[in-house]
Amino acid sequence: MSATTSIADRVDRLHWADIAAGLDDLGVGPTGSILTARECRSLVEIYGDDSRFRSTIDMARHRFGEGQYRYFDHPLPEIVAALRAAFWPHLLPIARTWAERRGQPAPWPDRLDDWLERCHDAGQTRPTPLMLRYGPGDWNALHRDLYGELVFPLQVVIGLDRPGDAYTGGEFVVVEQRPRAQSRATACTIPQGDGLVFTTRDRPVRSQRGWSNGPLRHGVSTVRSGRRHTLGLVFHDAA
Repeated sequence: MSATTSIADRVDRLHWADIAAGLDDLGVGPTGSILTARECRSLVEIYGDDSRFRSTIDMARHRFGEGQYRYFDHPLPEIVAALRAAFWPHLLPIARTWAERRGQPAPWPDRLDDWLERCHDAGQTRPTPLMLRYGPGDWNALHRDLYGELVFPLQVVIGLDRPGDAYTGGEFVVVEQRPRAQSRATACTIPQGDGLVFTTRDRPVRSQRGWSNGPLRHGVSTVRSGRRHTLGLVFHDAA
């Protein structure tokens, strides 16, 4: 991957058939490399700039786990806005296919800006892209990112540090609640600059009656050493 290649071109060149297959199979689809090490470091450096964020959450205070995350304020950093826009046209067909399988409406327009405008008209005006920081002993409880009535069913997390070097532990975890069966967990280590696409709340799973909802929650296992940063891309804004 070349740093001179645009974000849109990099996302366009991802193996989207494989990503979609991973989402269908497990609710999570690794993307491969998206950002350079320099771009990752530049994002990590932003974390200390209070002027770039609208809100900071102490996970322990809210019983969400241990660690901290910060929601970006407007205007989003250029690279964050570019990533969000680049992913939208590739995630949209997956979301519409999932809605069709379940016989549900697919209210998402072709343009991300039009979708965000609908969110804002419904009172969901606060930007949701965020950065997360974990240190030794930190973790993130299993959860789903639902910020209002309007929800997009897919989101993306991008690793900003090198696992095994900058930190150990801290695997990304999804847990699927399966009908009439024990829950299933999938754990992923995210290389620096790589992404994971995963479900916001559930995905369609085959059943004897056709398709049913497979609820999923996601979180992060305990970081054993070092410091872990990730970038989260959510495609609906918050109330």
